[in-house]
Amino acid sequence: MTARRAPLTRERAVQAATALADEHGLAALTMRALAERLGVRPMAVYHHIPHKDALLGLLVEEVLAQVAPPPSGAPWRDALAVRCRSAREVLRAHPWALVLLESRRSPGPVSLAHHDAVLGTLLDAGFDVPAAGHAYALLDAFVYGFVLQESTLPFDDAQATDLADEIVTALPEGAYPHLVRFARERVRDGYAFGDEFEVGLQLVLDAIASLHAGATAGARGGVTDA
Repeated sequence: MTARRAPLTRERAVQAATALADEHGLAALTMRALAERLGVRPMAVYHHIPHKDALLGLLVEEVLAQVAPPPSGAPWRDALAVRCRSAREVLRAHPWALVLLESRRSPGPVSLAHHDAVLGTLLDAGFDVPAAGHAYALLDAFVYGFVLQESTLPFDDAQATDLADEIVTALPEGAYPHLVRFARERVRDGYAFGDEFEVGLQLVLDAIASLHAGATAGARGGVTDA
């Protein structure tokens, strides 16, 4: 007896689209390719998802649903760190999503709830509205930029030392002394580019703390001209 295929649902289609993008990149994701992946005719997909743009919106929702929101009740700095670390891990698994996350003119409920949670963490901690906007933009610029750089490096951690040695060896004697010093002193056995994330995150949070200090001082009337 032939096993019955599971009925097509929007959720199943989005999961298949996510897997297709993970394996082959966003450029390979078409409605026809998705239908082939699901083993159905294209019109069956269109019955659940009306067009490609709607599919991309659902993919944004799918990815953001995997990102942990800032935990309520935690200090703002700890809460935002949890969210940023989670976002990095999710985007490492789905790097194609980087170009989609801020592209929606009509964000879905998952996106709206995520943004609301991050802004709520900042506003509830005493950031004023402009400072909260600055902080949010800085956090996402750091996380998205780091993941983009991490995902496009031409080597993995195990290859870093060998690649650095190859580059330095090929350089003319005395050329690029600062680069050579960095390669010899920093990129050694056990070097992992990913370790830079936590250092950068703490620096970003330090900068955001200065926004918080300015906002709270202003609320107390304590800001004076330099």
